[in-house]
Amino acid sequence: MEVDDLVPLSGLQHLIFCERQFALIHVEQVWDENALTVSGKLLHERADLPGVSERAGVRTARAMALKSDALGLSGKADVVEFHREEAADGAVAWRPFPVEYKHGRPKSNGADEVQLCAQAMCLEEMLGLDVPRGALFYGKTRRRKPVEFTPALRARVEAAARRCRELIDARETPRVARHKGCDKCSLLETCLPDVTAAPAVAAPPRLAEWPAEKT
Repeated sequence: MEVDDLVPLSGLQHLIFCERQFALIHVEQVWDENALTVSGKLLHERADLPGVSERAGVRTARAMALKSDALGLSGKADVVEFHREEAADGAVAWRPFPVEYKHGRPKSNGADEVQLCAQAMCLEEMLGLDVPRGALFYGKTRRRKPVEFTPALRARVEAAARRCRELIDARETPRVARHKGCDKCSLLETCLPDVTAAPAVAAPPRLAEWPAEKT
């Protein structure tokens, strides 16, 4: 599958935040900046300087290209650490550990975890290695948040990737109800949620509200 036919990894986060935002960006090709998006872009620019380094048994690759034909996704990892592992027979392997940089603080909707897990699933397909965990680094807290790539989280990645493809193939921009994130969205003036979400129209559930698989 050609890269141009794949959904950007960042689209998963857009979808979970709001299906209408996803469609405006990835179907209608609309984008506007605000203070939050600019701050996030600056943080990624500092993390996304391409290169490879090694220190204390950890190899670090920055701005690593990722792709999964199975998920229909492509993009770039901010950082992939390769941790040295030595087997009992002395064989050495390097276990991938993706790290995604985010502006602000951890979110309640799980969008960041979905995006990070999707990166891990791309790495598994590309390298043929298990990637069981990674981390999210937040600019506000200056801390890493460990993330385990559980079966439930992987299932959510697959569901989100399918929904992204459905909206793109249908060329559909859904109508959704205004929610608390609208005022911080850079597309607020384009989306006009108070106008496009008529009171008589029932809003579809956002992916963030779908029940997660119990583990």
